[in-house]
Amino acid sequence: MLIRSIQLRNYRNYDNLALDFAPDINVFLGANAQGKTNIIEAVYYASLGRSHRTHQDQELIRWEQPAASVHLRFARFDVENELEFQFARGKRRRILFNGHPIRTKDLIGSLNTVLFSPEDLYLIKGAPTERRRFLDGEISQASPAYYHELVKYNRIVQQRNNLLKKIRDHEARPAMLDLWDTQLIASGVRIIRKRLEAVQKLNMLANLMQRRISGNQENLRVAYEIHGAADEKVTNDLDSWYNKELAGKRELDILRGTTSRGPHHDDLVLTVNGVNLRAYGSQGQQRTGVLSLKLAELEFLRSETGEYPVLLLDDVMSELDVTRRQQLIAFLQREHIQTIITATDAAYFPEQHRGTFYRVHAGHVMR
Repeated sequence: MLIRSIQLRNYRNYDNLALDFAPDINVFLGANAQGKTNIIEAVYYASLGRSHRTHQDQELIRWEQPAASVHLRFARFDVENELEFQFARGKRRRILFNGHPIRTKDLIGSLNTVLFSPEDLYLIKGAPTERRRFLDGEISQASPAYYHELVKYNRIVQQRNNLLKKIRDHEARPAMLDLWDTQLIASGVRIIRKRLEAVQKLNMLANLMQRRISGNQENLRVAYEIHGAADEKVTNDLDSWYNKELAGKRELDILRGTTSRGPHHDDLVLTVNGVNLRAYGSQGQQRTGVLSLKLAELEFLRSETGEYPVLLLDDVMSELDVTRRQQLIAFLQREHIQTIITATDAAYFPEQHRGTFYRVHAGHVMR
């Protein structure tokens, strides 16, 4: 996977930026608030159809401008493609793939990326929502069918929740839940099976990365936790287990108006040498754990799709010590992974073979 070029028009603080990327490491240097992260954000947006910084597309349009666009040229398995996103105030965005309009569900998997930013430390310290989003994003890029199933499942949960509220308000009968429960279980089990399969691979790859980064001192384990399950044996018959759980929680679900069981409540548990990383890991261990997860995600996507995704590193070099920075750069160069990095100081990078550098200042980029 290689991004050839990007063009930003009235995007964030760029009026018209046309930029070619090198096939290896691209480093964007500059002070804060100059526009470095906006470039990474645009590439990430092209990959998943959403920003990692805002849920509002209108915020992507440059101040006082009526419209904006992002245009990328990229190669996948040596086949050249183009993606374009058009934004206009008060209107829905348009996505064009090789000149033809597509929907978000058709976008996922076209351009694969892995993003590592300082906010990703919340993968360890934050709520389960962050870890589910990480896992779902990873699997969706490798399997668009999984993304479609996830959209379907979320729609079922929303409709079931609406029915629960109506039952609570005596506007519907409890027996009407039977149909939704059947659909919820079928879709939820498919999602969990896919997640378990992915986590098994991710666990092996993440531990390998953790051992490399820590000098064989630390073993990282990534496990999937089914909300409400006493042990892992429930995976032998998930359909039956969910039937019992939903039946047992029905009255409580009606009272609360929400669905209390399902993959939308599950979590990832990370341990280092048997110690829970979220509860007891040091800050250094947590940072290393996140880095190992991201590098494992690279390897996972390569194993699933046949080629490495593009790696996006947004202002994370300052979060790593010298040894980890050197090991990271060496790994990227050895595996020939196209990488886009933002940083405030060139001193973060080794003297030799550092890549292609760009200077960013007030929405202008100079190679």
